[in-house]
Amino acid sequence: MFFFSDTRVRGWFLLDSYLPTFFLTGAYLLCIWLGNKFMKDKPPFSLRAHLILYNLGITLLSLYMLIELILATWEGGYNLQCQNLHSAGEADVRVAKVLWWYYFSKVIEFMDTIFFVLRKKSSQITFLHVYHHASMFNIWWCVLNWIPCGQSFFGPTLNSFIHVLMYSYYGLSVIPSMRKYLWWKKYLTQAQLIQFLLTIVHTLSAAVKPCGFPFGCLMFQSSYMATLVILFINFYIKTYRKAPSRMAIKEPPVTTEIKNGFHKDYFAAANGFLNDKKAQ
Repeated sequence: MFFFSDTRVRGWFLLDSYLPTFFLTGAYLLCIWLGNKFMKDKPPFSLRAHLILYNLGITLLSLYMLIELILATWEGGYNLQCQNLHSAGEADVRVAKVLWWYYFSKVIEFMDTIFFVLRKKSSQITFLHVYHHASMFNIWWCVLNWIPCGQSFFGPTLNSFIHVLMYSYYGLSVIPSMRKYLWWKKYLTQAQLIQFLLTIVHTLSAAVKPCGFPFGCLMFQSSYMATLVILFINFYIKTYRKAPSRMAIKEPPVTTEIKNGFHKDYFAAANGFLNDKKAQ
């Protein structure tokens, strides 16, 4: 899988040594642990303005990467079925430059989790969330060092498109007046799953009809994508299939027992509401 690193990316920021990537990942995990401890007895931060600017920035970066990858691969005459690492000349270097930004965007996206910590959204900090963020940053350090162009272009192109939609959704969800228009979250998750499946198919297509792209890297990428498919399907089932619908919540039965002009169920419901208010 791992041979001599690509000379075309030598000297690029963060790539010559693995240590920065390793320590940034460790700092990310440490921030989650220490941050949750720090926020335990503190009120959550709102961060509305910060979130709007952050999500807008990631959306624009993703849009840039999407457009630039399409233009660079078109210029290089990339073969969709299988593309090697050296046949497109300057277009390969152009692709590698965009993929460096894709790698670097993964450390920026660590802020997704930090915002969850500061807003005390602990339920959002799942194994899938942390695994995906931490592993992608490290995997793409390897990709940029050994396979920075060619067949590697496809997943980031799809993912950049998905991120334009996803971070637009996140940014809009911070604005209360826009929430009524955000009915498409379920379909966004479906699009993410389709993205992973298409990436697996595209990766394996180069194994079926080789073009010189390293076989071990193809196997690793398809295996990693398979883990994301499994975890996202599990997330999808838990979120959209098992959640009780509003229609399933039945009204309390009407009784004939009256107290001070009200049904006894009124007092039970009111007492529960008041207890909830006190607990809050």
